[in-house]
Amino acid sequence: MENLWKTVTENVGFIAITAAVLFAVAKLGEMWAGVTSSQQMRTKKIVTIGMMSALAFILQIFDFPVPFAPPFYKLDFSEVPVLICSFAMGPVAGVASELLKNVLKVLFRGTTTAFVGDYANFVIGCSFIIPAAILYFKHKTKKTAIIGCVAGTIIIAIFGSLFNAFYLLPAFSKLYGMPLESILEMGHAIFSGFEEFNILTFVALCVAPLNLLKGALVSVIVMLIYKPISRILHQV
Repeated sequence: MENLWKTVTENVGFIAITAAVLFAVAKLGEMWAGVTSSQQMRTKKIVTIGMMSALAFILQIFDFPVPFAPPFYKLDFSEVPVLICSFAMGPVAGVASELLKNVLKVLFRGTTTAFVGDYANFVIGCSFIIPAAILYFKHKTKKTAIIGCVAGTIIIAIFGSLFNAFYLLPAFSKLYGMPLESILEMGHAIFSGFEEFNILTFVALCVAPLNLLKGALVSVIVMLIYKPISRILHQV
């Protein structure tokens, strides 16, 4: 129990520091892209963040496994409303929506990972939405929206893989008292044709494709529905 409480307090501290850094990065991105905000726009941001975060939380509940990754990796579409919020109101609003989504998840469903999984979901989600929103706001056209989504998808695949290799998988191993080799063996069971299966092989074959798939699907969905939804959001 003492070790669990220590893990919880450490991760809460990590989340607070990381959130501050991500908000700062998003704000710098907004300044570079020339995003301005009036009092009326700030009110719209608050309303939009609340609505999109609640919708993202609901979508996060309906996650499902994929055949090329161990069952504890699941795919969901909670980044769809978060990316819509980012495109409509800016990267800072997107980070706020991503954070609030995970706060709602912890409040209503609790955490079974001492906030490790929730922290990872927040950070990796932001690695997708921040670059996508910054590039879109620099020149708000369909072309830059597509470029932003492609850039975000590439970044989430690379960053998500590195984050899993150097933080998330070792953290899960420590949290559950499970040897890292046992976790890697779950991936090796899926890709049994590989004789050597280390942590880099694991993230290359299991994590990177998952994040590429998620980024691509979220991007396609948002590109299809963003225009009509953005008109509604700006009329709220």
